[in-house]
Amino acid sequence: MEEKIIKTEYSEVMQKSFIDYAMSVIIARALPDARDGLKPVQRRTLYDMHELGIKYDKPYRKSARIVGDTMGKYHPHGDSSIYEALVVMTQDFKKGLPLVDGHGNFGNIEGDGAAAMRYTEARLEQVTQEAFLADLDKDVVDFIPNFDETEKEPSVLPAKFPNLLVNGSEGIAVGMTTSIPPHNLGEVIDATKAYMKDETITNEGLMKYVKGPDFPTGGIVINKDELAEIYATGTGKIKVRGKVDIEKGKGGKTNVVISEIPYPMIGANISKFLSDVAALSESKKTMDIVDISNQSSKEGIRIVIELKREADVDNFVNMLYKKTRLEDTFGVNMLAIANGRPETMSLKQIIKCNVDFQFEVATRKYQTLLDKELARKEIQEGLIKACNVIDLIIEILRGSKDRNMAKACLVEGKTEGIHFKYKESKVMAAQLCFTENQANAILDMRLYKLIGLEVQALIKEHEETVANIYRYEDILERRDSMAQVIMNELDAIKKSFDKPRKTVIENAEEAVYEEKKVEEMDVVFLMDRFGYAKTIDVATYERNKEAADAENKYVFTCKNTGRICIFTNTGQLHTVKVLDIPYGKFRDKGTPIDNISNYNSEKEIMIQVCSQTSLNLYRVIFVTKQSMMKIVDGGEFDVAKRTVAATKLQDNDEVVNVEIYDSQKNIVLQTSDGYFSKFPVEEIPEKKKGAIGVRGMKLTAKDTVESVHYTGAGYEQTVMYKEKPLELGRLKLGKRDSKGTKVRS
Repeated sequence: MEEKIIKTEYSEVMQKSFIDYAMSVIIARALPDARDGLKPVQRRTLYDMHELGIKYDKPYRKSARIVGDTMGKYHPHGDSSIYEALVVMTQDFKKGLPLVDGHGNFGNIEGDGAAAMRYTEARLEQVTQEAFLADLDKDVVDFIPNFDETEKEPSVLPAKFPNLLVNGSEGIAVGMTTSIPPHNLGEVIDATKAYMKDETITNEGLMKYVKGPDFPTGGIVINKDELAEIYATGTGKIKVRGKVDIEKGKGGKTNVVISEIPYPMIGANISKFLSDVAALSESKKTMDIVDISNQSSKEGIRIVIELKREADVDNFVNMLYKKTRLEDTFGVNMLAIANGRPETMSLKQIIKCNVDFQFEVATRKYQTLLDKELARKEIQEGLIKACNVIDLIIEILRGSKDRNMAKACLVEGKTEGIHFKYKESKVMAAQLCFTENQANAILDMRLYKLIGLEVQALIKEHEETVANIYRYEDILERRDSMAQVIMNELDAIKKSFDKPRKTVIENAEEAVYEEKKVEEMDVVFLMDRFGYAKTIDVATYERNKEAADAENKYVFTCKNTGRICIFTNTGQLHTVKVLDIPYGKFRDKGTPIDNISNYNSEKEIMIQVCSQTSLNLYRVIFVTKQSMMKIVDGGEFDVAKRTVAATKLQDNDEVVNVEIYDSQKNIVLQTSDGYFSKFPVEEIPEKKKGAIGVRGMKLTAKDTVESVHYTGAGYEQTVMYKEKPLELGRLKLGKRDSKGTKVRS
């Protein structure tokens, strides 16, 4: 075969390939279908469980079996995605109406994951069986080939209510996300019926039924007035608070009890909330907390915060709303697949999409049922007619040579070759005109059907069939009749599976928290060589001064209302509030400075640590590896930002020394090649922090400044060089920008 090379623009190929990939992820993986509210992996898992016969009234089956079968037949994208989808569909704290009944450890509201699939079991919930899978045998939806065209799978499940609203959905596609909150089943069904009765109803009209989200975790939605716009546009932010109860504790103390949490707090955010509350106490934002305990169990959430007797409870609760995730936002983006493409939908559009789908499903369902009843009616009429001339039919059967000859006589009246006992019988036989289906039914009929009671039962069955045909034709011909059937099914679902609303919808005032002013005092900052920092009171430091100075790299006094400044080799200045640093006992370990500042010990080297108060009073000396140096007014570093550029560096340069200019007289630059340059500090010019500075000494090729020493009051006059003491006073005093003196080892 001759090779054919197609030349094309590379960018066009990449663009087309990426668009195809993106649409595949959007349509076939990440976003739910507006009709049944399910993503493909969820739909395939439920259908596979249906095919395996794992129904709500049957025994549980291993999750691993379900996952393996689903992956092998319908969803070849890995077992983890299938099992995760299965787990979420069992969790009643995530779904308003769980679709799968899980048996075993399927995780909990506090963020603990589910057990491995080999340990857990599952089966369908009753509502899933009755409202999603019951009519699949009635040709109500299209079936499409699976990934290798060896099986058929439904393109959508015939959901009987707007599941997209009831269970909500979350997903991340390429360039778009969906985030739909769960709602109350009964309210959604009432809104669906209201739309079916009046298709001109507005979003505001539907909101008389759908009050707002109904989160499985309860909580309080506090921006009721904003919901109308959110449901009209399909986007917005819902503010949710946890439910707080006040109880009397022991000894006159007060217990703040959190019994319901905001929906976004599900999972690891509960432990984050507990640590945030503890941090408020550690940082002295509040002095009212006595104890915090998480007493949650299978019965529900119960987080107890014990307060002091004199605590202002209302102010404390408002502080929790402002400073922690006890008040949180749920970002709404009601994006779903509608008519084969992603679309941001309003409340009315979602309900309309499902109602239109239900009418389509009902039409196909009752057309299938009608066709079956018409076929049954044909057979029944043939059998009743046959019972009336049974003697003639027996005579035909006895006189025929084979089945085909008898069938031809019954259908077409052909009597050639048939031996009749009476001439009149041949004449009557020639007048028979049964249909082919009726003839087959007559030939297959058993003799016991000729019993009188059986004949009466056949006549009664025929009457029921005729009544069914009349009913199905009425449903198919009149939209009102079909609508009533759909509404009756919705009523039955609501009666069986509706639950009381958990989330309260109201307009609440913004939490006002009056932060108590921290009493300013002196504290001592301690940080060891491993980067663990803490603050202690001055009296404690004085009692342990010798040990504190020996065990810590940085020790200085600062104000508890001030900031700590960290200069790094990359020329950055990181600041951290002293109040964010743990304050406690001398033997407390402290906390890594990385955790409370933007400083990253894996990417930066700490050059100097000091208080911002000291910087404001003095000037700062900078020296870099390429011997660039300058003096900067410390006031330039009095900034509120957590990270700023402290100095400008040349390419491949870095800071090697930052020193507060106090009583230094001379500066000594030491290079990696053993050159020492000593000159007065006064020769260093004062520059702005954005300047590179001036050259301190002339360096030979590949030589760099390695260390910086100072002479003057309070500074060591002797340093170690190549494991030998070197007296700085003996070095010759020169000028800035000289080559320096080579010191032999």
